[in-house]
Amino acid sequence: MRHPFLAAIAEALAEESVATFRYEFPYMQDDRKRPDPPAVLHGTVRAAVLAARESAPDLPLIAGGKSFGGRMTTQAQADAALPGVRGIALLGFPLHPAGAPSVKRAEHLPRVRIPMLFLQGTRDELADLALLRPIVEKLPRARLRLVEGADHSFHVLKRSGRTHGDVLRELARALADWGNSLS
Repeated sequence: MRHPFLAAIAEALAEESVATFRYEFPYMQDDRKRPDPPAVLHGTVRAAVLAARESAPDLPLIAGGKSFGGRMTTQAQADAALPGVRGIALLGFPLHPAGAPSVKRAEHLPRVRIPMLFLQGTRDELADLALLRPIVEKLPRARLRLVEGADHSFHVLKRSGRTHGDVLRELARALADWGNSLS
């Protein structure tokens, strides 16, 4: 939760009047490389959703995360609805490992019955857009928002003329606009 990207996107979202609630999975907190079992990961997502709801009961609740955190959020929601969550925002959904295109990690997505926003870089090596686009198109409540020239970390090439800050603001605006449309 202290990763520079997460801190920076939280600041960019605050500028768009979007509050954030960051948390860590137990394996990250304990500085272990191997992720916890799915039950622990999904339980952590549920505990974070509950804590966020209790912290700000009057605010609309959107769950999600960056990469692995977003995937765990969709898996938890697919297993059983996350109470009070209006939508899921995914910052760089990791559809497959780098260099190994596959759609296996998306098999649970049709069971997610709430709106989803996929914010994805066009140079993301963990999500071949030729595979991701048709998946999102088949999901009735999902939208795909591409960030031109961004990789999985949402870095863009210098020749794009945009800075990382520009991209963070673009992500924050897109997420805020989408969240407001859910009201």
